Amino acid sequence: MTDTGNKTPPPLVNPKELNEPRPLPDDQPPVMDLPLEALPGPLADFVEDISTRQQCPPDYVAVTALCALSAVVGNKIKVCPKRHDDWALVPNLWGAVVGGPASSKSPAMGAALAPLKAMEREAWKVYEQEKADYEAELKLASIEEKKAQKDAQKLSEKGNREGAMELLRATSKPDEPNRQRLIVNDATIEKLGELLNENPNGLLLVRDELAGWLSKLSGEEGQGDRAFYLECYDGDGRYTFDRIGRGTVDIESTTLSIIGGIQPARIAPIIRGATRGSDDDGLIQRVQLAVWPDISPRFKWHDVEPEKDIYKAYADCFRRLAALPREGKRAHFDEQAQPLFVEWMEEMQEQARSGSLHPVMAAHLVKMPKTVAALSLIFELIETGETSISAHSLAMALELTDYLKSHAERLYSIVSNSAIKGAKLILQRRDKLPVPFTARNIRRKQWQGLANSQDVDDAIDVLVEHRYLKAMPLQTGGRPTWQYFWNMEG
Repeated sequence: MTDTGNKTPPPLVNPKELNEPRPLPDDQPPVMDLPLEALPGPLADFVEDISTRQQCPPDYVAVTALCALSAVVGNKIKVCPKRHDDWALVPNLWGAVVGGPASSKSPAMGAALAPLKAMEREAWKVYEQEKADYEAELKLASIEEKKAQKDAQKLSEKGNREGAMELLRATSKPDEPNRQRLIVNDATIEKLGELLNENPNGLLLVRDELAGWLSKLSGEEGQGDRAFYLECYDGDGRYTFDRIGRGTVDIESTTLSIIGGIQPARIAPIIRGATRGSDDDGLIQRVQLAVWPDISPRFKWHDVEPEKDIYKAYADCFRRLAALPREGKRAHFDEQAQPLFVEWMEEMQEQARSGSLHPVMAAHLVKMPKTVAALSLIFELIETGETSISAHSLAMALELTDYLKSHAERLYSIVSNSAIKGAKLILQRRDKLPVPFTARNIRRKQWQGLANSQDVDDAIDVLVEHRYLKAMPLQTGGRPTWQYFWNMEG
């Protein structure tokens, strides 16, 4: 029976539109803006002031400041997320500021690190005086040692061996002073281990360009270094080097915070290694404070005097945290904060275990409890100086964690959305290709992100799917080679 009811006729479609290219999707997921309200007042004021005066993203200033503050706290205090369990986390943080060469990464980092550098300069002056005193005491000890040897010889000749031994035991050399360090820029892991022994509270590794450090750790020769740095992230372990020439060196405390800058193109191979299994030990997921903000195309000239009160309040945060004693304290969430953390932890774990996320993102999420705990403690110490972490401090940390998660998703999209980016690059440079062209023509160009067969094929598939290209087989006697024609006017 024919349906004679009233129906809305289908819309008329222009046949030409069926063959027209469709816009390519965005290859870079959006990210959240830095929530300044999720930072303690002195930090928020400083971040906003530097961002305005330098015309740089506030994200770069904030992340550098947080990693630097975590290094000052070091392992003086551990956070215990559970009330009765012995699970304890050292609040050291690893961060990265991601952006192109014109994104003002270095000036932003330099401004945020200024108090730490000032404290190091002061420590250097103290060390210089202690070193001068030590050298004078060493000369005096040498004189006293020679006299004691002569007197001991006389006693020994008289048969008073015990008296001679007592004289020799009484002589001692002064302890050589250690230079207090807060920052290290470039060192072998053996030297870094020695510096950590001299500065057991921990250090901050600052690299203006992280790419070299990460690339070194990705190579076969860097696997030993990689294992050491993985230990340094946990921050509460011991490590032993056995080296010919150096012998055995025991590192009593491996606490290291890290901050550095990196360009998107330089971090892409490292992300690919983590997602494709060659470097999937979780190193990149430990860089929890990695931010990749949008860079404003506008630049507005600002020439005003720095707000001295803002800088003083910011620098005071470092000095107060540096003055905390190393007493092995433990911090806990208070009665209101504990259920808030439990609720977040359960939701996060369910999301990570759902199977709906890329494994690299799931691995990132399960490392977030340390980030939340560290941020909560730092915020509480700045605002109250207490080790009982309030719901207010935890809520700020959780808000900042949501923001950081969006930046992690953008970072890992380097791989998942690389095909779209490659398709856009081919489209942009189509005049440099013959008509028709093959995948081999593109590979020979060695364009960034299109150097291997899989990346080229994936990018071409995107262009075919979105109707920018038409594929036709070219018979060569064996397996057909696909050739591609542009489905575009002009």
